[in-house]
Amino acid sequence: MNTGVLGGGALGLTVAYRLANAGDKVTVIERETEVGGLAAGFLVGDSGTYLEKFYHHIFKTDTTIEALIKELGLGDKLEWLRPVTSMWVGGKAVQLDSPVAVLKYKPLSLFSRFRLAAGLAYLKLEGNYHRLERVTAAQWVKKWMGKPAYDKVWGPQLAGKFGAVADTIVASWLWARIKDRTTQLGYLHGGFQQIYNRLAEGIRAKGGEIMLGETITSIASLPDGKVAVKLQDGRELTFDRLVCTFPSRLFVKLAEGLPADYAAKYNWGQAYGAHCLILALNQQVIARTYWMSILEPNYPFLAAVEHTNLIDRAEYGGSRLLYLGNYLPMDDALFSKTGEQILEEYTPYIKKLNPQFDRSWVTQVYSWQAAYAQPVVTVEFKDHIPPHDTPLPNVYLANMFQVYPHDRGQNYSIEMGNELAARLIAEAKG
Repeated sequence: MNTGVLGGGALGLTVAYRLANAGDKVTVIERETEVGGLAAGFLVGDSGTYLEKFYHHIFKTDTTIEALIKELGLGDKLEWLRPVTSMWVGGKAVQLDSPVAVLKYKPLSLFSRFRLAAGLAYLKLEGNYHRLERVTAAQWVKKWMGKPAYDKVWGPQLAGKFGAVADTIVASWLWARIKDRTTQLGYLHGGFQQIYNRLAEGIRAKGGEIMLGETITSIASLPDGKVAVKLQDGRELTFDRLVCTFPSRLFVKLAEGLPADYAAKYNWGQAYGAHCLILALNQQVIARTYWMSILEPNYPFLAAVEHTNLIDRAEYGGSRLLYLGNYLPMDDALFSKTGEQILEEYTPYIKKLNPQFDRSWVTQVYSWQAAYAQPVVTVEFKDHIPPHDTPLPNVYLANMFQVYPHDRGQNYSIEMGNELAARLIAEAKG
């Protein structure tokens, strides 16, 4: 079959790779100039090594991406590590990444530490997330872990990630964050971009095409059952079937002839954009800690991730690499500023993390942003998750809004890509 895939991220490339290997003639259409989507990387200086635009690692529970890494012949580059992760609270880094660390967490009383530990243990052991679907994370934490745990641990993290709507986030989202995460983290030496380059190479090797730098303006069903996709320059491509990996709201905007009730139900909700300022430095900013969640109010970034506290800086030509990350509404002023402007605003706060920090330490500034990066998962969210089948014949929708209750991530996108491709291959065989 002649199959079109809209989007060249983890999900789209996985679907396309599986279908190409099953004999489909596949065309992937991607707006960016490289494949990889939110997991895409860039080459750091002259090192020849990729670094993700938005910080990435995998967990021990991410078995689907681990299997794909091995399948693509990259298994020898995957390393499992146990880095330090901390919270920035009270003007210092405090470890909170193990049961022992929880019980030693001095910002909470001993009683509150035990309540926090008990709540975390419950979320790890609970197998039915549906029990948590009709209550917010704020309500659940305050009731079971206690208000001090909310005020000093979870509330600041939710506010950092979701801002004004933090109190609306559903508890099942928090359940998945705790359930899925492990203290061991995996990283692919050379960058995760290698996965997506290999998938693209495999698609092309099977006669498929990958069109980069192309913008879609409409999707329409044709009378003969085929599907037409129009590009920004006016070209129209026709496919036997189409897999769209765009966010649901964008699909509703582009797809012609959708029933009003479908559009009303799925043209719904918010998704924040991601922004990362990446600094290449000649000095270490954060001692020991790989990941630092900022729990103090009024910081302009929610996380400081010193990547080279995880992976040796020698792989990046000796540079130390620091991410300063945010999730924000796409109309936030930050998205219109240059990297240098953002660095100037961030500098007083970097100095709080390390009073010795000096602008002369910075050798390169990278600023990256992406829309629709973080769905705002409210109590009503699950009622607005679309099925893969759409009202348009032979048009399928698959996106990270459908990985609920799990959070967005490479593993779940690849898992969905495998499952949808298997289904389409089976249907084609009749």
